Amino acid sequence: MTAGRHVAQSPTLRTPVITPVLAPGRTDPFATLNDEQRAAVDHGGAAPAPPLLVIAGAGTGKTTTLAARVARLVCEGADPHRLLLLTFSRRAAQQMERRAGQLLHAALGLRAAQAAPRLPWAGTFHSVAARLLREHAAALGLGESFSVLDRADAEDLMGWVREAQGLASTRTRFPLKGTCLAIWSRVVNARAPVAQVVAEAFPWCLGWEDELERLLHAYLREKQQQQVLDYDDLLLYWHRLMAEPAAAAAVGARFDHVLVDEYQDTNRLQAEIVLALRPDGRGLTVVGDDAQAIYAFRAARVRNILEFPAQFETPARTVVLERNYRSTQPLLDASNAVIASATERFTKRLRSDRSGERPQLVAVADEIAQARWVADRVLERREGGLALRRQAVLFRAASHSAVLELELARRDIPFVKFGGLRFLEAAHVKDLLAALRWAHNPRHRLAGWRVALLLPGVGPAAARRLLDAMQDGDDALQAMHAFAPPRAAAADWADWLRTAQALRDAGWPDAVDTALRWYEPHLQRLHDDAAVRRRDLLQLAQIAAGYASRERFLAELALDPPEATSDDAGAPHLDDDYLVLSTMHSAKGQEWTAVYVLNAVDGCIPSDMATGSAAEIDEERRLLYVATTRAKQHLALLVPQRFHVTPQSRAGDRHVYGGLTRFVTPEVAALFDAVRVDADGADDAAGIALPPIDLMARVRDAF
Repeated sequence: MTAGRHVAQSPTLRTPVITPVLAPGRTDPFATLNDEQRAAVDHGGAAPAPPLLVIAGAGTGKTTTLAARVARLVCEGADPHRLLLLTFSRRAAQQMERRAGQLLHAALGLRAAQAAPRLPWAGTFHSVAARLLREHAAALGLGESFSVLDRADAEDLMGWVREAQGLASTRTRFPLKGTCLAIWSRVVNARAPVAQVVAEAFPWCLGWEDELERLLHAYLREKQQQQVLDYDDLLLYWHRLMAEPAAAAAVGARFDHVLVDEYQDTNRLQAEIVLALRPDGRGLTVVGDDAQAIYAFRAARVRNILEFPAQFETPARTVVLERNYRSTQPLLDASNAVIASATERFTKRLRSDRSGERPQLVAVADEIAQARWVADRVLERREGGLALRRQAVLFRAASHSAVLELELARRDIPFVKFGGLRFLEAAHVKDLLAALRWAHNPRHRLAGWRVALLLPGVGPAAARRLLDAMQDGDDALQAMHAFAPPRAAAADWADWLRTAQALRDAGWPDAVDTALRWYEPHLQRLHDDAAVRRRDLLQLAQIAAGYASRERFLAELALDPPEATSDDAGAPHLDDDYLVLSTMHSAKGQEWTAVYVLNAVDGCIPSDMATGSAAEIDEERRLLYVATTRAKQHLALLVPQRFHVTPQSRAGDRHVYGGLTRFVTPEVAALFDAVRVDADGADDAAGIALPPIDLMARVRDAF
């Protein structure tokens, strides 16, 4: 499509208004929906209808609309067991099921003690893939005990294969295991060859394409031999399954309706899976916002949503949600103007019934002045009754908040920055999970390596001898029992063999308690803060109790892990309030009363690393749009005039000048209140007043 063109929306299909099947005397639970939401919810009936695309602008009630559509389908007679709801996080799936359940509870007139119909097929793409593959493992050539690797374990396995291939001893720099895994992920999800992926996303790896190709093939073979799948394999195997016509027809026939949340975030693999489930589009609903497509670095493809309406013989109906329930109209006017220059987009203009102040465009001298101004405003609003946690500072890259973090610490303003060590990366959590995985799947080499090295007296050489014997033999379990450990490890090895048998015999979730009892003495021996770490393991046991089987638990935990952990954590937050610091990417889906956007200058947004193509620049524009639409009442874009490239304490005070981001054109800037901050940090909305001076004449007179 040519620059400046908007994506044409398909003709609206006239769908009769459907009266839901409500219990006598019950009020309509869908009555609070606006006209746009109602149009999406009322599309079709229980029978699969033509495809539906819902373009849900920021803050327009996307979750409410999708949950209401699910509830309406069930009210009309759709079987909830034949309804597939695909999301991008477990929390989103649970939230959707909860909201749909509340609507169904009201619509069906259920008593308080009665549970609403469950949606057993609501989950993430990856969790649904794991479930399907597990159910049909035997027919697909997968062992029924296959394991799912988390990211850290997948990286370790890539490192092991990398070393086995002799790539750790090259004379010139070969990509590290983390980069190799990232290349594998991109190859899989973008469905692109290694050479293309390296050229487009990993140019520092140019020259190693052939070696990387061999490494990825070896990595795939090793996973298959160990009966393990990594995060990306789940989609890869599901995709290849759907490439078989008979299998695709069988899987698709399980579901009458397929609903997909955040469709703008799908990659090529996910979009092809969805289309294989519903080749004619009937019974398919996708919801998303092209203006919030910001995950190309994860191989997400905005064209999936832009091209969706025209992919079927019967064109998809497009419903656009424009009524915003989050922000005031002046803030929406600015956000609408930012996105209006996008090269390709669905036409929409967010509107609100709420009035308020205009956003601010704040010019400051440098990053230090920026940090001071933000800290001043944060405290000022706190004193005015706005809690710190209802305010957020957003930035393009995590490093952009460094100066602000120092200022906040100096002024004793507590803050939380999104990011940090993930739960599954903690050593003690990985140890316990390894015990569960190795007992369940003896060919899981990484789990076996971790468990073996936990035992006093077992070193790398003995562990490698054990695992090689288990891998080479026909019966891995028999090889485990036949292993002769070093004399110093004999007692602990015998204890492990008894525990492994107990883990295989134990029901679920009793197996977690069995593993915890075995691991307890090792935890005490290895960690000084064992009591703190034990709380993480008890949390793990609580999580396990919510799953029907070991397989579901291990797979789900690898796919969507909790964030919190005691391992390498900082000091606990003793404050009941804190300011939120977040990258723009992490802020998606969140909202705050006041939002401050740092470094609204070219080189920061758009990032100087993301201006190589029109598509990259368009995504950076969408990223700024996401940031501005997080604010409910107050929005400020900070514009430092210069950036220091060496610490100011050093001689020279080297700096570069920053220019206002290209996304804030003069037309966009006119929708902001301009604020200039003088050297003392004081606001001056009108600028500095000077007496009339004929400066040109005075310069001439000086020579």
